[in-house]
Amino acid sequence: MTAASVPAGERVAELVAQEAELVFPRFTHDDAWRLGSLLVEMAREGGAAVTVDIRRGGQQLFHYALDGTTPDNDAWLTRKARVVERYHASSLLVGERFRAKGGSFEESSRLDPDLYAAHGGAFPLRVAGVGVVGVVAVSGLPQVEDHALVVAALTRYLALPA
Repeated sequence: MTAASVPAGERVAELVAQEAELVFPRFTHDDAWRLGSLLVEMAREGGAAVTVDIRRGGQQLFHYALDGTTPDNDAWLTRKARVVERYHASSLLVGERFRAKGGSFEESSRLDPDLYAAHGGAFPLRVAGVGVVGVVAVSGLPQVEDHALVVAALTRYLALPA
């Protein structure tokens, strides 16, 4: 089944479940470095030209642009990260919630689309007992693939021994 063929309510439920599962016990600067490096490694293995960005508390902790990316990817990262920071949910989940209601983020959010993009690829960094502390984001692939790369990296990272 493609993402477009899955009913919107099921997509929303799946994305909510991902966020409930992908929670850190803590998130440090070293975690940002290791997670960012893992994302770059996974992108290279998959031949994906992406830019990776990790932010915590308004501070950029990791940023890397693979060959084949452009400054436009940086702009997308910033717009998608703003959505996560505002809604405390992945940029894809926010967009899907608007679509599930029969509208679009651009039409219904009342936010400037030059500043906010509810397109997949930015994911909240959530710490157990604390909440959202930052954002990990990828730009360069179609939005569902950007999101899937981040989720795959988070899943792999959180399964590693501490």
